[in-house]
Amino acid sequence: MRPNRTLEVGTGMFVLLGFAALGFLTTQLPSSGLKFGGVKSGYHVTAKFDNIGDLKAGSPVSMAGVRIGDVERIGFDPHDYKAAVTLRIDPSFNQIPDDSDASIQTQGLLGGKYVGISPGGSDMFLKDGSTIAFTQSAIVLESLVNKFFANFASKGGDSDSNKSGAAQSNDAAGNGSGGDAGKEKQ
Repeated sequence: MRPNRTLEVGTGMFVLLGFAALGFLTTQLPSSGLKFGGVKSGYHVTAKFDNIGDLKAGSPVSMAGVRIGDVERIGFDPHDYKAAVTLRIDPSFNQIPDDSDASIQTQGLLGGKYVGISPGGSDMFLKDGSTIAFTQSAIVLESLVNKFFANFASKGGDSDSNKSGAAQSNDAAGNGSGGDAGKEKQ
């Protein structure tokens, strides 16, 4: 028996279309340096952070939950020993106060990082080449867990030493149960 030729061609086209779609979606991920659609317009603003966590080029920049741009480039400033993050802001968002602050936030509990901008109160606005002076670094989950366990372990160790120290002082004063029993026998 000879299989249906149309079914074979249709299946092959479906598989090829699936691979093409997968390839396109892979290039659209924030961690990928490849993007289709050309150069986006907007103005560029720089922010320097002590720690950017796993922030990547292409990550969103948002304000009040609305995406207003994306992270264009991440570099290292050897003079300040900080990560210099270049943000591309869409031109329609051209009235962001220049005293606004930028923070690196997490999308959900284990989601990717993004830059969140909180507005300031200045009458002057960010423009191309501006620097955001007020920044808050990423909160690294591993550091928080390590601090929690270190704090928990030190408190647990202190309470055990306090209990044994109190028992020793009671025995020395003759107030402990061992000291009273020794007095009755004499």
